[in-house]
Amino acid sequence: MLKYVVKRVLLAVVTVLIIAAITFFSMNAIPGGPFSKEKATSPAVQAMLEKRFGLDKPVPEQFVNYLGNLLRGDFGISLKTGREITTIIGESFSISAKLGGMAAIIAVIVGLILGSIAALCRGRWPDRLIIFMTTLFVSIPSFILATILLLVFCLTLQWVGVWSPTNPNYVLPVIALALYPMSYITRLTKTSMLDVLGQDYIRTARAKGVRESLVIFKHALRNALIPVITYVGPMTAYILTGSMVVEKVFTIGGLGTEFVGAINNQDYPMIMATTIFLATLMVIATLVSDLVYKAVDPRIKLD
Repeated sequence: MLKYVVKRVLLAVVTVLIIAAITFFSMNAIPGGPFSKEKATSPAVQAMLEKRFGLDKPVPEQFVNYLGNLLRGDFGISLKTGREITTIIGESFSISAKLGGMAAIIAVIVGLILGSIAALCRGRWPDRLIIFMTTLFVSIPSFILATILLLVFCLTLQWVGVWSPTNPNYVLPVIALALYPMSYITRLTKTSMLDVLGQDYIRTARAKGVRESLVIFKHALRNALIPVITYVGPMTAYILTGSMVVEKVFTIGGLGTEFVGAINNQDYPMIMATTIFLATLMVIATLVSDLVYKAVDPRIKLD
């Protein structure tokens, strides 16, 4: 197990470095720069700013310098706001993490419950209703769903207040974030449960008189979790960073909003920091999901 974890950590470091290199050289290949949109800035001032932030050096040298600062834990400062990027990520991620964490928990719990019900009631009206609703939610793009929720429940019915930093209301954003992964987990759970319920050991357990609740929760559901765990790992990392579209619709100042703003402003250090942060979360979530495999099914060997 330890050897596997060490190997995965080393591979994770290489993966993050490759992603950082691709992102860095790609965004430097885009015409323009972070100060080219400033209409009141003269060419001389732009040149001085580029020299101040090291943007006048060759791109490979900039990348080496960035990696050196990164190894010291220094993400630099935002070229647009002048603030420490670590502080910006800390403030924005706290909002996205709270929003995404609630959405992820709801998606997993509700998805497992609905998927199990659909599998146990296969062919009957609960199964048909659940599959219809989950297919509908999977098909609707998140920006349309978020807009509908905002227009109906916030502006028309006024059941929920508009998002405010002083009085945040997480109900609608959490629903908008959770519906798609919840629907996908429901379908995964149903498919996996139907496969497990048809196995010989389930029929043997029932023939021996094992209680139906134990058959479902101890034998069937536990063995049906493997494909769900595969999806939940990356899903959690993505959803914790906050959906860019959902945050934009509800005007939530989370990490997704900062990332979109950095791209629009060509704020190179901010783009790099958020990309590396997201890649690191993805790698960690994938590693954790692999380790959870072992806890759920001891027969799985990690090499």
